Amino acid sequence: MRHTITVLVENEFGVLTRVAGLFSGRGFNIESLSVAPTLDPTISRMTIVTSGDDQVLEQINKQLNKLISTIKVIDFTGQDYVEREMAMIKVTATEKTRAEVLRIADIFRAKVVDVTPRTYTIEITGAPSKLEAIIELLRPMGIKELVRSGPIVLGRGSKGWKGTE
Repeated sequence: MRHTITVLVENEFGVLTRVAGLFSGRGFNIESLSVAPTLDPTISRMTIVTSGDDQVLEQINKQLNKLISTIKVIDFTGQDYVEREMAMIKVTATEKTRAEVLRIADIFRAKVVDVTPRTYTIEITGAPSKLEAIIELLRPMGIKELVRSGPIVLGRGSKGWKGTE
């Protein structure tokens, strides 16, 4: 089963290593990991996507909560949340493919952020399924390079991570 977890931690040295160690020590692969400071620069938000058994993940959640630097753990499995990801895709742009690449980018509301005589670099943001769809359409034209941010999530509704409205 796929799990998306947010961990709010104190922004300090070694926290990422300790969190990743909890997963690897239990044989869980981290499929995606995104870390950045929050509005409070002393606190970082980790978004972790993994797959596996619910019982083992429950143990990981308990272990994460025991880490001194952990402020809050939220497992979004079974909850309503908004999920977004960003990708930059460098595509071959020949005379034959330029118009088609631009048309696909326009359909997906992507932006062309760099142009060279032989390539276009496209930036796209959206649900992971949207990114998968544009990648599949651009693949026949020749994707030279691809980088994805991994998903980030926020719970739906008016409450924030502090439980406030």
